[in-house]
Order: sequence, then structure tokens, then C-alpha cells
Amino acid sequence: MKLLTDFLPIVLFFAAYWLNHDIFLATKVLIAATVILFAWTWIRHRKIDTMQWISLGICLLLGAATLIFHDDRFIIWKPTVMYWLMGGALLVSELAGRNGLKLLMGQQLELPAPVWRRLTLSWIAFFAGMGALNLFVAFHFDRDIWVNFKLFGGLGLMVLFVVGQSLFLSKYIEEKK
Repeated sequence: MKLLTDFLPIVLFFAAYWLNHDIFLATKVLIAATVILFAWTWIRHRKIDTMQWISLGICLLLGAATLIFHDDRFIIWKPTVMYWLMGGALLVSELAGRNGLKLLMGQQLELPAPVWRRLTLSWIAFFAGMGALNLFVAFHFDRDIWVNFKLFGGLGLMVLFVVGQSLFLSKYIEEKK
């Protein structure tokens, strides 16, 4: 369910863009969907994750800048900022001697320390690459291609990466008997 709510604003942004080819209308839809889902999460759970707060703040800041200055470059930077913040947080935690992924997932998964480190470094590299790829597509292709990439390319690459991570982790996970 959380995955759906994380991607629903992106899907609505995509739909609004393709119905009108208007990045500014799509940005309004993205902001509205994000705020509504944020409120719904608060009403339902009375708790908001840190990443959701950050995502809301970035969406409001860059979305508002896009609309105020009538400049789509602000909203184009949103995925990159999110990717780089997530990767940066993992990097900072790793440099501080505390593995961020282990802190997040340590109760669901038991892995040796070198595997946690390798897993974390691969996520850091993935987020760095995705942020750079978003900017490359945005500034080297037209808006239609970027909007498609934002939904299908970003999501597709994330799924492929997670599948790859699952295959890597499968040799460390014992089946319960």
C-alpha cells in the first residue's frame, strides 16, 4: 500500500501532463496529490515518516517555484534532489560508522557487516546515478520524453535494481523450516 501512495502523485502528474501537455497543470496536480496523500496518511496513522516530510517539503518548494517563476526547471530537479538526498543520507550514515540500511531494515534482515556495507554502497551509487540520469534526460530530450522517463524509466530502473539486489541477497537469506 505504501508503494502505491508513494507513486500515486507521480502517476497523477503523468496523467495530467499527457491529457494537456501542460507541465504547470501537471505540477499543480502533483502538489495537490502529495498534500492530499500526506493529510490522508496523517489522519489514518497519526504518524508521518521523515522521508514523507522531506518529500512534501521538496514537492512544495520546487513545485511552488515552478509555478511562481513559470519555469519547469524547478520541478525537473525534484527527482534528482530526492535521489541525491536519499543517497547522501546513506553516505553520511556510512561515513559516521552507522549503516543506514541496517538501521532501516536490520529487524527484517540479518546480514554480515560487509554485506550491509556493499548493499549500502550499491544504493548510494544507484541514487547518485538516477539523479544524474534524470538531469541528463531532462536537459537533452524534450519534455514528453522526460515525463515518460520520470514514470516508466525511473520506476523500471528501480524495479530492475531491486530485483538485482534481491538476487544478490538471496544467498544470504536462509529459509525458515
